[in-house]
Amino acid sequence: MKTDIEIARSVALKDITDIAAQINIASEDLYRYGNHIAKVPQGKINETKIKESNLILVTAITPTKAGVGKTTMSIGLALGLNKIGKKAIVALREPSLGPCFGMKGGAAGGGYAQVLPMEDINLHFTGDFHAITSAHNMITALLDNYQYQNRSTDKVLKEVVWKRVLDVNDRSLRYIVTGLNGTVNGIPSESGFEITPASEIMAILCLAKDIDDLKKRIEKIILGYTIAGEPFTVKDLGVAGAITVLLKDAINPNLVQTTEYTPAFVHGGPFANIAHGCNSIIATKMAMSYADYVVTEAGFGADLGAEKFFNIKCRKAGIAPKVTVIVVTTQALKMHGGVPVEDIKKENIEGLKKGFENLDKHIENMKSFGQNVVVVLNHFANDSAEEVKLIRQHCEVSNVRFATNEAFVKGGEGAVDFARVVVEAIEQSPSEPLRYTYADQDTIKQKIEKVAKQIYGAASVKLSDKAKKKLSQIAKLGLNHYPVCIAKTQYSFSDDASSYGVAKDFDFTVNDIVINNGAEFIVAIAGSIMRMPGLPKAPQANYIDIVDGLIEGLS
Repeated sequence: MKTDIEIARSVALKDITDIAAQINIASEDLYRYGNHIAKVPQGKINETKIKESNLILVTAITPTKAGVGKTTMSIGLALGLNKIGKKAIVALREPSLGPCFGMKGGAAGGGYAQVLPMEDINLHFTGDFHAITSAHNMITALLDNYQYQNRSTDKVLKEVVWKRVLDVNDRSLRYIVTGLNGTVNGIPSESGFEITPASEIMAILCLAKDIDDLKKRIEKIILGYTIAGEPFTVKDLGVAGAITVLLKDAINPNLVQTTEYTPAFVHGGPFANIAHGCNSIIATKMAMSYADYVVTEAGFGADLGAEKFFNIKCRKAGIAPKVTVIVVTTQALKMHGGVPVEDIKKENIEGLKKGFENLDKHIENMKSFGQNVVVVLNHFANDSAEEVKLIRQHCEVSNVRFATNEAFVKGGEGAVDFARVVVEAIEQSPSEPLRYTYADQDTIKQKIEKVAKQIYGAASVKLSDKAKKKLSQIAKLGLNHYPVCIAKTQYSFSDDASSYGVAKDFDFTVNDIVINNGAEFIVAIAGSIMRMPGLPKAPQANYIDIVDGLIEGLS
């Protein structure tokens, strides 16, 4: 079979105006980025049509380090829906350069279920990530200047909590000292970098409803605390307007196409293990304004992305899926069933059966939100007929619809049965009204405990002294009504990345808490999770090259 990039190049792309015309968006409403990419003004959202659209969430069981192919399954489902005569759009997050050149490679789907042009989408695209990085670091520079100019006055901040960001995996930048070599170069200070998807600006962009809301949220960002202990915000710095100017184009969602010319909105890119893990509300609502069926995804396993999709994104946007799809692979099931990672491609019936425990916990969690669940197998060539049969039987016993998806090798044709199962689920037994894990009026501590105990299965939550102080500060600032965004490992229900399957009766440890006042949620950092990833021993960058003008090694 051809590589992803070979398949991508074999598709004769349509002009983006033709893709827009399929969903009745006029060419004059597009901001073009060449022939195959365009931005659509956020003002084109139609709230009335949103109410008539069928939103489908794609999530997954706890993934392997290679993932489970959730983006490919999302794109494949949209292709399959169009194959059976439904008007469908897929709405996805933008890839980050860090993982693209690090461990995971690209994030534009795979095989014959990709969003195109994949090279541009996986690299600089329309510059949204650069705009977010620039906006974030512009605030940092202006804040450093404020500190420098007021260094001998009572206006100087006692504590600065705003860091820097970069869309690169670089462990050496996690903790740094700035302002060295004399006062002319600033005030020596401890600082650090996080990856751009972890930026509060990224979260704000993905949760803002329009440009005015974006500016109001930027104004609320807490940068530090005064000598009197009061929060100091971007509004206090007086630069919210300037920062919004840097994001005036980035707020508009990006329209592209799939391998089969299905329209796709690709916009925003927070990670679900360190942020809220969903594409922008604006892009999702834009897709729902122009399609009867909209497929979107939430990052990593359902304990991370889907939980935050419901408790944060749906709560803020007033939307809810008609059905939730959980992606499984035989490899991930076997890994969670205790099969050594090096052997998970081999048939192992007992390991597969034991791995069902992980799937069942995710199904239970999704049903706790009132969701109707469909399980889909991302079908690989080395999956045995017996393994597929066992998964199907297990789903039948669990009273959950099941389908297989072969869109990776067959495109939309390989997802037709999957699409029919999803439509049947929506028409015959749509999800119930959304039930959140916690109430707005719960304290932040109660919200963390409810997610940890009900979704992860923790026996207790342990808070560091640092986290306890932050909780007191949150209560003092009157921010207990915010939802929580728990940053933890994606490889386990617990805060221990090596605890596969379903961890039970464990202590869930919160080491720090971050107030994202502009994004209007509280980040609880659990276990050893890092908001600036490192690179593996053999990063994907080793295989990326440009040969005779063509990019190689992107996947």
